Amino acid sequence: MEDKQRNQPQRNEGEGNRTAARQYNEDQRRFVESGKVDEKAREAERALDGTERHDLEQAELIGKRHAAKEDPEVKRKY
Repeated sequence: MEDKQRNQPQRNEGEGNRTAARQYNEDQRRFVESGKVDEKAREAERALDGTERHDLEQAELIGKRHAAKEDPEVKRKY
């Protein structure tokens, strides 16, 4: 998708956003085809083994705190 299309206001597509899903899938396909998957996996492994580990763990905790505030009705079984 061209950049000018990405910058246009999005219309409400109801439940699920097919346009965003299609764009995500296309971006993932392009990334895999780029041949950078193994390189990025090694970078992630080095980050976990190195000095970035603490920062990554802190970011994970922050993310989990946000998830803990999720509306309980979302997971309620009917």
